[in-house]
Amino acid sequence: MSRPISVRLSDVTKRHGETLSVDRLSLEIYQGEFFSILGPSGAGKTSTLRLLAGLDQPDHGEIIIQNQVMTHTPPNQRPVNMVFQQYALFPHLTVFDNVAFGLNMRRRSTPDINQQVREMLALVHLGQKHARLPSSLSGGEQQRVALARALINRPAVLLLDEPLGALDQQLR
Repeated sequence: MSRPISVRLSDVTKRHGETLSVDRLSLEIYQGEFFSILGPSGAGKTSTLRLLAGLDQPDHGEIIIQNQVMTHTPPNQRPVNMVFQQYALFPHLTVFDNVAFGLNMRRRSTPDINQQVREMLALVHLGQKHARLPSSLSGGEQQRVALARALINRPAVLLLDEPLGALDQQLR
């Protein structure tokens, strides 16, 4: 029995002005699969992730996630979370509040939020740093906060744009 396809890109093309960033890309990623896109700088890796996340729109082609056409679906309506190369943490929020942000937006109960955030911070080994601001953390710790914030919403698809570069080998 084969696994269902979680992500399908069909003949996706994206231009940024005169620059062709993604050229007729077609691929299928199966549920539970870990998939890497490798290539030199400027090859379109980040552009592809931004298309999947809905942050950019393709000029041509179709994006399907969990059997739903998502080509023109806004980012907040996709079952996708992205951890950016630049961590995009809220500087005025504590580690706890950064991780809890998505659950708060979904209006989860306070006890549920507290429990899930504690579990996620334990997963990324930051439970003792829950009250700190991002500016007081190392680069690797900031990456772990961003990863915890993305994982806590249990997305169907997790996109990682070089998020592990600042992490030590054991934690990766």
